[in-house]
Amino acid sequence: MKIQIINGPNLNLLGVREPSIYGNTSIEDYIIELKAHYSTTEIDYFQSNVEGEIINKLHEVGFSYDGIVLNAGGYTHTSVAIADAIAAIKTPVVEVHISNIYAREEYRHISLTGKNCHGVLTGFGMKGYRLAIESLIIS
Repeated sequence: MKIQIINGPNLNLLGVREPSIYGNTSIEDYIIELKAHYSTTEIDYFQSNVEGEIINKLHEVGFSYDGIVLNAGGYTHTSVAIADAIAAIKTPVVEVHISNIYAREEYRHISLTGKNCHGVLTGFGMKGYRLAIESLIIS
C-alpha cells in the first residue's frame, strides 16, 4: 500500500509554530514514527506553501497511490482549485486538521476541500494523521 501525506502552508513549522495549538512535535519526527509503525506501508511526505505545487502533487499521485492524507492548512478554507483537484483524481483523500477548526475563528469553520474527500478528521492533534492512515488501510 502506498500513501502520500501532503501538508500545506506553514505546516513546515510544526513543532515551533504556535505549540499551544499545534503541539511540540515536528512533522519530520512524526513522519519517522508513522513509517516505523506502518512498516509494511510506503508513506511518502510532501509539504508546500504554494497552492499550485499542492495541486501538482495531487495530480501526480492521484491515480497511482492507494490513499492521500491532506492537511491543506489555510487553503482548506480558500482553495476552489485544490477542491477541484481532489474531485478530479481517483485516489481517496482524507482531510486532516491538527486543531479543531470548529473551535477556532469562524472563517476556519468552512472547508471547501472537505466535500470532495473520503472523510475529514479535525481536532485530534498529530494523531489525526494516524487515524487517516488507518481509515485508508481498512477501506
